[in-house]
Amino acid sequence: MPINAHPEYIDAEKEYHGAATNDEKLKALEKMMSTMPKHKGAETLRKNIRRRYKKLKQDIAIKKKKSGSKKGIKKQDMQAILIGLTNSGKSSLLKTLTNAKPQIASYGFTTTEPEIGTLNHKGCSIQIIDMPPIASEHFDKGIINNADTLLIVVEKIDEIKPTLDAIKNKETTSKPKVIIFNKADLYLPETKRKISETLKSKRHNFAIISTITNEGIEELKEKILKSFKFVRVYTKHPGKRDKLDKTPIILKPKSTLKDVAEKILHGYSKKVKYAKVTGPSCKFPNQKVGLKHKVKDKDIVEFFTE
Repeated sequence: MPINAHPEYIDAEKEYHGAATNDEKLKALEKMMSTMPKHKGAETLRKNIRRRYKKLKQDIAIKKKKSGSKKGIKKQDMQAILIGLTNSGKSSLLKTLTNAKPQIASYGFTTTEPEIGTLNHKGCSIQIIDMPPIASEHFDKGIINNADTLLIVVEKIDEIKPTLDAIKNKETTSKPKVIIFNKADLYLPETKRKISETLKSKRHNFAIISTITNEGIEELKEKILKSFKFVRVYTKHPGKRDKLDKTPIILKPKSTLKDVAEKILHGYSKKVKYAKVTGPSCKFPNQKVGLKHKVKDKDIVEFFTE
């Protein structure tokens, strides 16, 4: 504490040391700066407080940006992102595909932060994220760069190129993309046929859909699932015929039984003595194999521990 400090400064300093959060510390530092001694002997003190204030403010801003832009999103094994212009119908599509209940309105820029839902299709849980419109200040390319599949939602063919250009970078170039031509209920069959032919000619992987009539929704679910490179492995409890887990374990191609065991529980593979596999990766049902055995899609695995 400096010599000849004003009582208000002393109180502010006590508030700072007793603060429980960074926001409380920031307010206390602001009080300290407004009441700190002005004489020459306190020059070092003034510099230290200003430096402390600047650093704390930067830390708070960085923390808010991280938590605000990504909404605490934990990436799942299969993740697809809905991308499009405002009023393209992304939120309605998220509601149709998943268990999410996003805000839906006729005015633009309704979505101000990522909305998350889960699409359950053929035993797989696919994380679907509805991004704010690409022209929004809340649009976060970082989430898109980490996603597995990009779902481009449009109302018109001439919206495809500017939407793709807006997200184009070295991370997104090789990612699987599905063009979702939305609001098909507004078009006559002949017009939809022409739209389909145009999209085919441009070699797009696409689906023409309507969230009003559910036209094309099942086809879209299948295209989303097929966009992922994955292996589904079902586990079975030893010695129990009917105890097959209905939810598969999702792994990358060329994964081994060790990967399966570790996905069940970290460190579990060390307890496994051997396994029995039934499915595409084995020569016959209940083939006894080791942990180096490579699994294939729809294998059924039964682990035996020591």
